[in-house]
Amino acid sequence: MIGVVATLKVQPEKAAEFEAVFTALAAQVKANEPGNLAYQLTRSRTEPGIYKVLELYKDEDALKLHGGTEYFKAAGAQMGPFMAGRPEIEYLDAVE
Repeated sequence: MIGVVATLKVQPEKAAEFEAVFTALAAQVKANEPGNLAYQLTRSRTEPGIYKVLELYKDEDALKLHGGTEYFKAAGAQMGPFMAGRPEIEYLDAVE
């Protein structure tokens, strides 16, 4: 299993628009990616505009599929104007 934590910096005044785009993306992921085990957006309680996406994938193929989907690419383009910096992505290996 592969975990991903994506830290996203969003302009605080654009948070509602960002969340709407992400919610639509998450629905596509859940509907079309059986190898995705979790895809949850979370918002910082202490830092305005800081979000973390908590992701779990069955394997490397599932992770690659996710990044290659047209809806993922389209959502990234839609979110671009709402961002306040580059995403920080951390990849994790499950301990079993």
